[in-house]
Amino acid sequence: MHNIMIYFLVFLFYSFCGWLLEVIGKLIEKKKFINRGFLIGPYCPIYGFGALAITFLLRKYTDDALTLFIMAILVCGTLEYFTSYFMEKLFKARWWDYSQKRFNINGRVCLDTIIVFGLLGLLVMYVSNPFILNILNSIPNSLIMVLSIILFIVFVTDNILSFNIISSVRSTTTNLYKELDNTEEITKKVKEILLSKSILHKRLIHAYPTLESIKSKIKMNTIKIKENTEKLKNNLNRKFKN
Repeated sequence: MHNIMIYFLVFLFYSFCGWLLEVIGKLIEKKKFINRGFLIGPYCPIYGFGALAITFLLRKYTDDALTLFIMAILVCGTLEYFTSYFMEKLFKARWWDYSQKRFNINGRVCLDTIIVFGLLGLLVMYVSNPFILNILNSIPNSLIMVLSIILFIVFVTDNILSFNIISSVRSTTTNLYKELDNTEEITKKVKEILLSKSILHKRLIHAYPTLESIKSKIKMNTIKIKENTEKLKNNLNRKFKN
């Protein structure tokens, strides 16, 4: 039980570091503070899960930095890809999209981010893990237990509240899909509706400004494919006639 509590705190530590990294990145890019992540609090769980995955799965590669770097890319890249996939399926929205970047896979992961994952994997295994685990193991068990319980309650409460807020994206998109067909129009309307709600809904839109309706996007892509197929068919008919 003690080890579970220790690694839960490690998970929160890396989740906070990930959130901090995201916030600093947006601060540099947008010149303003944006509370990144799906959750209300200052943590991005995908970083915490990624760090734990590296910690437990890649211990045997610590003697080979290059192999560790490559394996960290594979582990974290896979995690990001499937997080994007399942969030899209669950909430009918694309939360991030790397389609405009070179060397991407279905817009879910790209070379820019996975290289960073490899470097972070080295940092986790060689620097931060020894540091944070040494500190946590020096803290009395009773204090670790109290701290873990309090933070666990806060974390679970945050997840429940945030899940309800994120679910409003799906319900809003579903309702608008019955009335509108255009991808851009639906996405714009979803954002307008959510921005008119609570400050927590506004935070979500500001955190993910590129959020896009997926259901409508698929429909528009299908229409484009049909149009292109029809054009190709017409061109072929003209050539055969000539």
